[in-house]
Amino acid sequence: MLFFPTIFLLFLYFKIARVHIKMEKQTFLIKTLHFFVFLSAVLIYEYGFHYINPYAVISVSFIFFVITALMVTAVQVGIFIDGKPLIGIEKVYKNFMPIIGISVILLAILMLKIIL
Repeated sequence: MLFFPTIFLLFLYFKIARVHIKMEKQTFLIKTLHFFVFLSAVLIYEYGFHYINPYAVISVSFIFFVITALMVTAVQVGIFIDGKPLIGIEKVYKNFMPIIGISVILLAILMLKIIL
């Protein structure tokens, strides 16, 4: 059941991407990654509404949306040691955003191969 972890990673990606858009200039590569993740999101939700109960999809999406919002907010507020952040939001979106985006795209493709 790859649907629910993919939904979680999708929301995590979009929350990190929202912070990235507000803090830094967007390059063509990042915009392309956003576009392909958006297409993957459409395919994932298309799969979810066809093969899983729509009430479950909506409720789990809401819960994952809240969890990822709290996670990103916790990283933004930060844990500081000697005046320096333990994990800065810049490290998160520079190191993890491409990995999460590519994994969402690959999981969406894998779900489509399972269907077809």
